[in-house]
Amino acid sequence: MASRARTFDPASAEPFKVSRSKIDLFSECPRCAYLDLRLGVKRPSGPSFTLNNAVDELLKREFDIHRGNGTAHPLMSRYGLEAVPLADDRMEEWRDALRRGIAFHHVPTNLFIRGGVDDVWVNPLKELIIVDYKATSKKVGPSKEEDLYDSYKRQMEIYQWLFRQNGFAVSPTGYFVYVNGKSDAKAFDGKLEFDVELIPYAGSDAWVEPALFDLKQMLLGEEIPAIGTAFGGGPCDYCTYREEAGKKLQALHKKTVHERQNRAVLAR
Repeated sequence: MASRARTFDPASAEPFKVSRSKIDLFSECPRCAYLDLRLGVKRPSGPSFTLNNAVDELLKREFDIHRGNGTAHPLMSRYGLEAVPLADDRMEEWRDALRRGIAFHHVPTNLFIRGGVDDVWVNPLKELIIVDYKATSKKVGPSKEEDLYDSYKRQMEIYQWLFRQNGFAVSPTGYFVYVNGKSDAKAFDGKLEFDVELIPYAGSDAWVEPALFDLKQMLLGEEIPAIGTAFGGGPCDYCTYREEAGKKLQALHKKTVHERQNRAVLAR
């Protein structure tokens, strides 16, 4: 159903596939999103957080044990949360961000939105609880909503929106299972210990659909959007680098061309 095109084609009638991360990219910097989705110029990829991936995989296995048994994880009990991991044959599909995930065709914009969720729990009201795993290593680890990055909050809200669009009753409160690697042990001894926190987040997905209309309008446009903001509120680091590097390269090119022209005149 979704278009296989790598970049958006204004002339195509096929639904255009947009991942959850691309919506977040657009929210952060429309120019970077335009370069990526319309022109096919992606941001440089950062390092692969393989340790975080290992933590994610182990957490999934741990919660899957309770999913199979229909029991609450001790973390839920510790925080007084009445819920159990959702037992649903589609869990592996919903977790597969690269190929399947939880998806929805937004007909008004003809955008096909998709994202891969870490986990889904269910409460006594039969509402789905969207859960995201996060791993870090800080002296003082995250423990409350104020410690969460805005991008994490947007990620949660997009997942909630996707499940609601698929007809599910979704709890307004999602949860972050946040693990913080402890670095105060006397020695490594081949193991790393973590503090585990369950951080509730009651957000709102009301911004998602308007953002899709804005995203589609940007994709249809021929003008390069304005530079977005980076973490901390300054201008986007990627755009700033591209502009500064472009100016230096253009100046160097002009200088080289000018010197060649001068040499050619002298050689006559």
